[in-house]
Amino acid sequence: MNTAELADQIAIDHDIAKADARKIIDAVFGAITDAAAKGDEIALNGFGKFKVKESTAREGRNPSTGDTIQIAASKKLAFTPAKAVKDKLNG
Repeated sequence: MNTAELADQIAIDHDIAKADARKIIDAVFGAITDAAAKGDEIALNGFGKFKVKESTAREGRNPSTGDTIQIAASKKLAFTPAKAVKDKLNG
């Protein structure tokens, strides 16, 4: 499912215009992104948690040449599903 399909489903389920549903979806994801950029944990009851994890700098290898390279430190957004989501996925 992509954003357009999600907007279509929300518009149908809640009897609103597709454009309004798309604005709501964009606002929700924008708020999640802004909170994550600040380092906040985002907990959505019944769905799961988004949490920023830091990866330290490390040494790696260029697969084509075998040369040693430095991999920079970075931040990643991790998602942990709630029990209800896990239960629905696993029947």
